[in-house]
Amino acid sequence: MCTAITYYTKDHYFGRNLDLEYSYKETVTITPRNYEFKFRQAGEISNHYAIIGMAYVSSNFPLYYDAINEKGLGMAGLNFPTNADYKEIDEEKNNVAPFEFIPYILSQCSNVEEARKLLKNINIAKINFSDELPASPLHWIISDKEKSITVESVKDGLKIYDNPVGVLTNNPTFDIHMFNLNNYMSLSTEQAVNNFSKNLNLDTYSRGMGAIGLPGDLSSASRFVKATFTRMNSKSGDSESESISQFFHILGSVYQQRGLVHMGEGKYEITIYSSCCNMDKGIYYYVTYENSQITGIDMNKENLDSSDLINYDLVKGQQIFMQN
Repeated sequence: MCTAITYYTKDHYFGRNLDLEYSYKETVTITPRNYEFKFRQAGEISNHYAIIGMAYVSSNFPLYYDAINEKGLGMAGLNFPTNADYKEIDEEKNNVAPFEFIPYILSQCSNVEEARKLLKNINIAKINFSDELPASPLHWIISDKEKSITVESVKDGLKIYDNPVGVLTNNPTFDIHMFNLNNYMSLSTEQAVNNFSKNLNLDTYSRGMGAIGLPGDLSSASRFVKATFTRMNSKSGDSESESISQFFHILGSVYQQRGLVHMGEGKYEITIYSSCCNMDKGIYYYVTYENSQITGIDMNKENLDSSDLINYDLVKGQQIFMQN
């Protein structure tokens, strides 16, 4: 399970929690402009926008979990089991494999509207990366500096939803997530008032009682509500430090700790990493489960006209600053 969000101050930010019980050897991966993408059915692209994000690189192909491009467009794929429905090859459309979808969009589109136009002729095809890496059931959030959309390939076809909250989790489908927010319209950041009965002298005995009823469990439906409430009401300064700090605090509101979600055989789902991308500056920040210190990688400090992938291993061990 996972949670993705956007957050806007002076700059614009995009990122996610990756929640799983296992980890591949993911790296922060920069795909420069002249790396040649060889898509299974959609042809080749040899010159494109540079991309930075978290990926598992296999056979020199970046399998991106989340990424932004140099124009400030971001995209993330989140688990969508039972609902994701990939299609057979459609000769009338551009057939894109699920594992290719993020680089296919980010290599060509500079904003959400350009992505919308490209999506009109895309078929998310039932294509595995390999026998060992079958297609994961996913849906996607695509965000620029002004807006977000959610893309879902389901039995009824390819659905594209406006995403006014800038949040995505997992099941159910996005339209149901948005409808579910109606059940929480009474939540408030202000102190609670007694609407229960005028005949009872009820007391606001604690701070934060306006938010009583805000879900705190780890289900995807509850995380969507909590992340949306936190993100929509979040306040911070607009400096880089204040902005990224607040971004990670928002993601921290739906963080998964080891031991709370048992997956069987002694395995537990945890937040393997959290990312925060500055969409304006092309900087990818991350923390891992074992390392809460923020690490940053600036794509613009690399040779973006190269043709070779650039990979940074994650700093996973806890970094502790001893003050005395």
